[in-house]
Amino acid sequence: MRLDPPGVTFLARHGQAGVPLMALPGDASARRYYRLPDAGLLLMEDRTDPEGFASYIRVARHLNGLGLSAPRVEAADPVHCLALIEDWGDATYARRLRAGRSEEELYALAIDALAHLHQSPEGAAVSQPFYDRDVWLTELTVFCDWFAPALAPEMERAAFTQRFLELWDAALTPLYGRQEALVLRDFHVDNLMELDGRDGVARCGLLDFQDAVRGPREYDLVSLLQDARRDLAPGLEEAMLDRYIDALAGNEAEARAIRARYHLMGAQRHARIAGVFVRLCQRDGKAHYLTWLPRVLGQLEAALDAATLTPIAAFLAEALPDLRARGEALASRLAAPRAPA
Repeated sequence: MRLDPPGVTFLARHGQAGVPLMALPGDASARRYYRLPDAGLLLMEDRTDPEGFASYIRVARHLNGLGLSAPRVEAADPVHCLALIEDWGDATYARRLRAGRSEEELYALAIDALAHLHQSPEGAAVSQPFYDRDVWLTELTVFCDWFAPALAPEMERAAFTQRFLELWDAALTPLYGRQEALVLRDFHVDNLMELDGRDGVARCGLLDFQDAVRGPREYDLVSLLQDARRDLAPGLEEAMLDRYIDALAGNEAEARAIRARYHLMGAQRHARIAGVFVRLCQRDGKAHYLTWLPRVLGQLEAALDAATLTPIAAFLAEALPDLRARGEALASRLAAPRAPA
């Protein structure tokens, strides 16, 4: 694996000149990781997103300061967006679950880590952007710009977008101004690890948080318990939601409010992800994300019902009827190999 001159210089400056590097598989982002097998370190680079790189370094140090486990940053070059970080290996929650590790125990550990973050007096005391009204609504435009026109090319996109966002603006009002928690945003089994040799909530390793914002604390619960890519065992979602509420809610009214925000954020998140999956296919050539599109549409319908978002559900039923069935057909069509021109 060959690096460009800034990478070579960075490694040499920190005692890693000439070390072998192993490129790790990428994900939906432009960030890249290279393993230094003999050093217990990863080289992280993201030349396309200096703000995200700086956020990663800042939030990693903050989380470690709270007694949680983020990869320790050994060295960083903010100019070239390079860092040497602690390497925990490959045993993510997802891999451990496939190997037979107890789903209930792993999820309980993740819930306890979230509760610890949200109970810590300094948990949100880090300089991150706010999850405000503009962000909530802007995120939903990906549904209007990518999913809806792919499903119904003949639709009047501007009129659809205007009405869709009007309905969501009214629905999301309970979330506006809530910035009480550090929201990690990608809190799911592919970004969590169980760290042997650590105790308590420090056993839960946190991997992906450079997009963290200040917002409602329930967002990461949705990421974990309504995962776009995997089903939980029957009853586990409700049990883990109860576990979180038992730790955070001081009374029944607060418990009801947590549940209401949880379902509301779930609906918003699933709508956004439906658009993101189509965009990843059409813009970025990553068609494999469409595998989960029908599942996400089913989650969207369930969340709209659980959050009693009747006006939005009725609008979608009129503008995009048979959403899930047509979405499944769309996923198959977009993922199909194209014939040579």
